[in-house]
Parts: sequence; structure tokens; C-alpha cells
Amino acid sequence: MTYVKHLPPLNRQFVAHFGEMGSRWGINRTVGQMYALIFLSPRPLNADEIAETLEFSRSNVSMGLKELQAWRLVKLSHQPGDRREYFEAPKDVWEIFRVLAEERRRREIEPTLSMLRMALLEEPGSEEERHAQQRMRDMHELIDRLMTWFDDVQRLAPETAMQLMGMGTAVTRVLEFKDRLTGKSGSGAAGKGG
Repeated sequence: MTYVKHLPPLNRQFVAHFGEMGSRWGINRTVGQMYALIFLSPRPLNADEIAETLEFSRSNVSMGLKELQAWRLVKLSHQPGDRREYFEAPKDVWEIFRVLAEERRRREIEPTLSMLRMALLEEPGSEEERHAQQRMRDMHELIDRLMTWFDDVQRLAPETAMQLMGMGTAVTRVLEFKDRLTGKSGSGAAGKGG
């Protein structure tokens, strides 16, 4: 209980930062701070503890917890002999990243891809629409490739994904070497060599 009532300075700094960043990530400041508190907590927290620690109203905490549950960023649990609900963040940060990425995809990217698919089925009525449609086709192709790549990365074991990310420019050098071997120009992005 001491942890909850008296946040150490480092924890307070992290919670405040997450609140500020929340609006940039599509959640409000209150929800961002609540998530940061739950994420750092060594044990599950109930709504009263969250409200008391962050000095938020109980109703704001309840709404925030519902939003975090909708994003699948907190897990609900119960403790023996206690009727209150407790909340905790997944322990594995890779799992948190996956959930966030899947939710953002479902809420933001899929509707855009759907709109682009519908627009590409339309018959252009002018040169201006043909040009616009080609630009949309380029955008659709890029997003579609990124989502295919993302699906592949999602299937990797966390350790393998971390190794892949750690390779950085080594991957670029391998692709440039492959292009030299096959006679393609390595200057183009995404294999658009000559």
C-alpha cells in the first residue's frame, strides 16, 4: 500500500510524462497517467488506489479503466476475500507493443485500407481522378506491404524480433550486397533497383 500512496520521484516523472504523451497517442492525459501507474506497479491496483494516488475522481478512473480494457492494455483480476476489481498491465513489454499495434491497426489503418480499396474500384471520370487514383494505389501498396511485414514480425518469437531490430543497418548492407550480386542498383528503396 505504501507504494501506491507515495510514488517515488522517478515513478512520478514517468507517470507525468505518459500523461503528456497520451494525447499524442490518441488517449487523454488521465488515461495515460493511469496506465503508467498500473504499468509500474509491482502488484495489481484497484480503482480506489489509482484514484487516491493520482488524485483523480473515482468516476474518471472508472471511465479510464474501461478505455484501457477496450484497448486490451490492462487485465482484470480479483483477489480472495476482496470484492473489488484489480488491474495490471501485461508483464511482457513485447506483448504490450503487439496489443497496441493491433489496436491501432484495427482502429486507424484498416479503415484507411478499406477506403482506399473502395476508391480503387471506382472508374475515374477525368485525368485528375486517374492521377488521384494512382496516388491512392501507391499509398495502398505501401500500407499493404507494411501490414504484411508487420504480420510476419508479429509471428516471430520476441527474442527473434528483438534480434532483428538490433541488426539495424546490417540488414541494409545485406540488401545492398544482394543487389550488387544480382546487378541491381542498391540506391533504390524497397528493391526498386534498375
